[in-house]
Amino acid sequence: MVLPAYPRYLKLGSNDIHIWISRANRIRQTDLLKRYRDLLTRDELLKQNNYVCAKKRHGALITRAFVRDLLSRYVNIPPHLWQFKQNSHGKPEVINPPLPLRFNISHTDDVIICAVTLNDDIGCDVEMIHRSCAFLSIAEINFSPEEFSDLLKVPEKEQRSRFFDYWTLKEAYIKTCGTGFSLPLTEFSFQIGASRSRYENGNIQLGFSAREFGCARVWRSWLFYPNNSYRIAVSVRRKAGYQTQQFSFRFFESIPLVSMFELSKLRFRV
Repeated sequence: MVLPAYPRYLKLGSNDIHIWISRANRIRQTDLLKRYRDLLTRDELLKQNNYVCAKKRHGALITRAFVRDLLSRYVNIPPHLWQFKQNSHGKPEVINPPLPLRFNISHTDDVIICAVTLNDDIGCDVEMIHRSCAFLSIAEINFSPEEFSDLLKVPEKEQRSRFFDYWTLKEAYIKTCGTGFSLPLTEFSFQIGASRSRYENGNIQLGFSAREFGCARVWRSWLFYPNNSYRIAVSVRRKAGYQTQQFSFRFFESIPLVSMFELSKLRFRV
């Protein structure tokens, strides 16, 4: 197996979040796909091959290689040696990492993203906002009364975009919790404030319908607008203490085992 050389390793501080992106449809080289398969365990290969749809099989292969490769950008572990476990709802975690790396994956169409941080629980979601769906009906059932009321107040031509603001935030939240859709979506609610940037919005507040669902002060959430077709949300739950410090984001694009480069916020496009 030919292993990639990583001449330097990325640094993660306690309030750093790195967002990685890869595009599955752009990776078609036969020899490279074979190298990806060589990274996977037998169980991973079985799960990947179980997809009936060729596009999903391809995306699953790229996703698994992508995560292994990017984790090796932080510590001196070859991509094929990472070991993972899943909780009862299927959220993956690293087994015995030398750093307390926490990550979460999301994909839509051919876009794959991964959010990485240290120590704290993290979740992310990416959605293609022009896909066909009865978004008002979905919102009426799954949004809190406050969220649905806000959605209806938005001008009609902007409602689809606002729907995906809320939907990606809710997806990122439940993925951070690691409980899947067993958590009622109507029991927590986001308030989306005005943003000072056209590319991101961190002016977001979280609330709960009842105290037993959690403490909002340990949470932070963000929206990103990489273009007019996609929406990305990230949520973090502090494990110890309240969220009182600013977070720093960095953005990277990757072809696993081949290349990676850092993107500025202005160039963070999908």
